[in-house]
Amino acid sequence: MNQQTLPTVRPAFIVIGAVKAATTWIQKQLQGHPAIFLPDVEPHYFSSEYERGPAYYDGLFRPAQPGAILGEKSADYLAHPFAAARIAQTYPDIKLLVQFRNPVDRAYSDYKMLYRRGTIRGAPEKFLTTPDCEQPRFLRDGLYAEHLARWFDLFPRENILPFLYDDVRDRPEETFRKVCQHIGVEPRATVIATRRENDSSERFLPLPVRKVLSPLKSAVAPLRSQRWFQATRGMMARQIAYPPLSPALRTHLEQFYQDDLAKLETMLGWDLSHWRKPPVKRATA
Repeated sequence: MNQQTLPTVRPAFIVIGAVKAATTWIQKQLQGHPAIFLPDVEPHYFSSEYERGPAYYDGLFRPAQPGAILGEKSADYLAHPFAAARIAQTYPDIKLLVQFRNPVDRAYSDYKMLYRRGTIRGAPEKFLTTPDCEQPRFLRDGLYAEHLARWFDLFPRENILPFLYDDVRDRPEETFRKVCQHIGVEPRATVIATRRENDSSERFLPLPVRKVLSPLKSAVAPLRSQRWFQATRGMMARQIAYPPLSPALRTHLEQFYQDDLAKLETMLGWDLSHWRKPPVKRATA
């Protein structure tokens, strides 16, 4: 890519992943900051949408106010084989944010997302036993050390802020302060109260209805806050019954990620031993 084909927009930071690690939460917090602009959509420009060219990327930032600090979130960048090199070529000094989640939980959450979309059908064993399946991303995207090594090879380590899904869940205010400090903005006094973004326990419309309404998604968006719309949706929506992740499959996945997790601990100087323990069931009211 020569200089004439580079995007003209100059984002200050990019949230690069991982998929299903609460990246939508940090996007919402940053969008709520008065000094920052992020597109609502994930551009995926440096991954799957690269052939659309720089005009596509520039256009996503057109609504930003003059002087706004620009950023974007595309959670697939972390694991994409070419995203790190493309970003380094275009923005060698950019600040990067990367979130990690227990890779077993991340894989199952990714499976559930495509299951509720109707993209896949079948038990988790069909997709989470080996990456040699129709959805290799379920397992491969959780090989964090393998993917992070590409970014460490191309960017100064001080430009990359890693943090955990656990941090977002347990220490949201502290985590957001660190994010703001990393990208060079004053943190807000409080974190915006939001529901869990992309929560798989949410109630959804039946799949056939979602498919029919999909082309109308943007047109319907302004109606979502209307009471009649919420009431109508509430009458039809149901919580999805996902095929469970069996203890045997969880153990298999823990073994699959064992070596990569050890490498990640060495790379970051972290202790992630709590990821090797069975998840604690939280009491519900």
